[in-house]
Amino acid sequence: MTIIEQARELGAAIQQDERYLRYQEAASKSDTDPTIQKKIGEFNLLRADLNKEMAKTDKDTDRMTALDSEIRELYDEIMAMPPMVEFNEAQEALNKLIQSVSYIITSAANGEDPMTCPEEAPQCGGSCATCGGCH
Repeated sequence: MTIIEQARELGAAIQQDERYLRYQEAASKSDTDPTIQKKIGEFNLLRADLNKEMAKTDKDTDRMTALDSEIRELYDEIMAMPPMVEFNEAQEALNKLIQSVSYIITSAANGEDPMTCPEEAPQCGGSCATCGGCH
């Protein structure tokens, strides 16, 4: 079996992982939630209004400030909706899985034992005196 074939098998395994499945389900819920979609539409209209205002030569800074504030409030409202919270948590878990897989592959490519290397890059403490090197 070639490395590419093994990578394809790894990709298929990722798609069977509970984190991937949870992400897909959460994405579907947020993508089809009518309230979220309505709010995203409002958000996009406000952003378009702000972009138009910013493109004007005689910008209305008060209007730009008001639009920016509305955009931020609406964004916070959208992100606090339960389906979006669930989506973001699922996305974070899937991203962590992908980062772990990538780190193991990179470590192996750098000569480390893929069976014993950590799943995550060590966190930098800021002092290079005690560091084994950045990865």
